[in-house]
Amino acid sequence: MTTPPKVRRENDARPGPVVLDEISKQIVEQLQGDGRKPYAAIGKAVGLSEAAVRQRVQRLLDAGVMQIVAVTDPLTLGFPRQAMIGIKCEGDLEIVADELSAIAEIDYVVLTAGSLDIMVEVVCESDQHLLEILGKIRAIPTVRATETFVYLKLHKQTYSWGTR
Repeated sequence: MTTPPKVRRENDARPGPVVLDEISKQIVEQLQGDGRKPYAAIGKAVGLSEAAVRQRVQRLLDAGVMQIVAVTDPLTLGFPRQAMIGIKCEGDLEIVADELSAIAEIDYVVLTAGSLDIMVEVVCESDQHLLEILGKIRAIPTVRATETFVYLKLHKQTYSWGTR
């Protein structure tokens, strides 16, 4: 009989840190390497049955520890322009973040500390498309300024954090 992944959350309104046992970490690492890897192969690598791996993966998904998604390359799909946009605003940042999240081209929204209040990432078809998105952002009433950081080259992108 296998033990379930050890999950601990702090008792507050925000999701707290999750503590995983070594086998759950190994399962996550296996899926980070190949999200389509069969449970039987993962089980062989971590010393569990296919059914035990399936149960652990489901618990990890249900706990919000991970998602299994396809990561695309925007360049190969006809989106040659990517940018990070820093936003200065006033008022309730959560409301602005909700409005930004509703813009389809924005795929990442984070509230920050420092000279910028919010950072968003966009994937665009062209510079004209980027200008249109900037217009949508600047039309939000409490947005005061934006600063755009155009990606020239993606040098590194990984999704392997959280298991070491």
